[in-house]
Amino acid sequence: MTPEEIARSMNGALRSISPTRQEALLPSPMVQNHAAFLHLLSDGALACAWFGGTLEGKSDISIFASVLPTDASTWGPPQRLSFDPDHSEQNPVLFTAPDGRLWLFHTSQPSGNQDECRIRMTEIRRHPSDPSTLTADDGRYLDLPRGCFVRAPLVVREDGAWLLPIFRCVQRPGQKWNGSHDTAAVGVSLDQGKTWRLDDLGQSIGCVHMSPVSLGRGRLTALFRRRQADWVYRTESVDGGRTWSAPAASDVPNNNSSIAAIRLNDGRIAMICNPVSAAQFTERRASLYDELGEDDGRPDADPEGGCVPVWGVPRAPVTLCLSEDGGTTFPVRLVVEDGPGTCLSNDSTDGRNREMSYPWLLEGPDGTMHLAYTYHRRAIKYVRLAPGWDRADARRLS
Repeated sequence: MTPEEIARSMNGALRSISPTRQEALLPSPMVQNHAAFLHLLSDGALACAWFGGTLEGKSDISIFASVLPTDASTWGPPQRLSFDPDHSEQNPVLFTAPDGRLWLFHTSQPSGNQDECRIRMTEIRRHPSDPSTLTADDGRYLDLPRGCFVRAPLVVREDGAWLLPIFRCVQRPGQKWNGSHDTAAVGVSLDQGKTWRLDDLGQSIGCVHMSPVSLGRGRLTALFRRRQADWVYRTESVDGGRTWSAPAASDVPNNNSSIAAIRLNDGRIAMICNPVSAAQFTERRASLYDELGEDDGRPDADPEGGCVPVWGVPRAPVTLCLSEDGGTTFPVRLVVEDGPGTCLSNDSTDGRNREMSYPWLLEGPDGTMHLAYTYHRRAIKYVRLAPGWDRADARRLS
C-alpha cells in the first residue's frame, strides 16, 4: 500500500481477512504513528495507545489513544493524551493499578537526545457516560535520573511494590547519544508511584525494552531487544524481581527493534518481534535520528566500554514466537505478516519506510489474541486472531 492508500484506510473499521482473523488500521490525524501499546480495560474494552506526529524526535510528537468497546466493530476516534509542545513524547505504557486507577507512563525528550529523556506519569480517566472517551490530567515527572526510557508494562510484586521496566540511555559527557551505552534497570516504587528508586541490572549493556513475564511463585523471566542487533536476550529472577541473572542470548534473532512478551492462559510464553538480525542483512543507517537535521557539534558517543549499536536492519516479518520452557527456547514461530521491512528512513509520507515493527500483544480471557504494530510508520495496525490461532491462522516457520 502507498502512504495515501494507507491513510484512506485508517478508519478503525474491523474487516474479516479469514474466518479466524480480523484487521483494522486505527484512525489518527498524524502522518507518523508508532509504538503501539494494548491494554485491556476493566469493562473488557480494549485500549490502544501510541505516539503520533510528523517525525520521531520532533516536538510535535504526542501520545494518542483509541478505544475498541466490547462487541464493537470499529475503533473509536483518536484522543490526544499528552500536550507538551517542547518535547517529543513517546513510548506510552498503560497500567491499571491494584486500586483500579488507570495510569499512563510515557517518555519525554528534547529532539533526538534520548539521554535527556524523563518519564512522565499521568492519570487517565474514562468519561462516566461514554467510557470510550479518555481524558488525561497534567501528570508529573518521575523522580528518576534523566535518560530513563520505558516500553513494557509494570509488574506488581507480592509485597505491593510497583516494578517499572526501564532502559537507561546513559549520558556521555560531550558526546551525543547513539545507543552505545544503554543498559537495563527496574524502577521500584513502594508508595504507588509517588517516589521511585532505580535498580540497575548488571552486565546488561545493549539490553533494552525489558519485557518481564511472571512464571509464578516469585519467578520471572524477562526478554530484551538488543542494540547490537544479534539476538533477543533473556534474564531470570527467582525472588520476585528483586535480583536478576546476567542477560544471555536466547535462540531468537533480534534486529535492534522492539519486542513484547506475555504468559498465555495455558502457561506458554508468547513473544512478538521481528526475528531477524544484522548478520542476515547489509542494510544500515547512521542512527535512529539522522533525519532530524540537527547538528549541535557533538561527536557520536565513543563505543569504548559499551557496544557498537546497529541501525537499519529490516523490521519484518511480524512473528509470534512460542515457548513451553519459560522463555528459554522458542521452537514454534508463527508469521503474522511479512514484507520488506525497509527502515532506512523514518519518513512516513514518501513510501520509503516499509517496516512492520514495535508489536504488542494481549490474550483475552477466551483465548482471543490481540496484536498491534507499526505499519510503514504511517499507521497502527490491529489484528485480532480467534481462539485456536496457533493452529489455524498464522504460517508456521518451525
